[in-house]
Amino acid sequence: MKLLFYSLLFSVVLISCQEKVSPDSISKINGYWEIQKVELPDDQEKEYNINETVDYIEWNGKTGFRKKVKPQFNGKYLTNEELETFQIIDSSGIFQIHYKTNFAKWSEEILILTDSVLVLKNKQNLKYHYKRFKPISIQ
Repeated sequence: MKLLFYSLLFSVVLISCQEKVSPDSISKINGYWEIQKVELPDDQEKEYNINETVDYIEWNGKTGFRKKVKPQFNGKYLTNEELETFQIIDSSGIFQIHYKTNFAKWSEEILILTDSVLVLKNKQNLKYHYKRFKPISIQ
């Protein structure tokens, strides 16, 4: 019984210490992000060990865009003209990214956003876990 109590207490402390997304932290979304895993609604996970592409996100305080880029060994990126434009909406402390392309509209909630971690959740309850991408340069 004591072990259960301490486990629950530890979980509560851990969750409460987690950094909340705030208007000041939203600018941390800018940059290159590499997908690590997708958490499915049934608690299964799909791991991404090797990624040929990463997401480049740029947000200017009002609008932004996300696009797939392919890192090269010389530190540069291959890209195309396809991108997803978005707005970030604060709804009572819940931050949502509203995307729009020529073909679709959708949204994702920002669950975690730090200097090195980004977690997004969509309407299908899929959680996308990203880490800050660090390029490899061989010259």
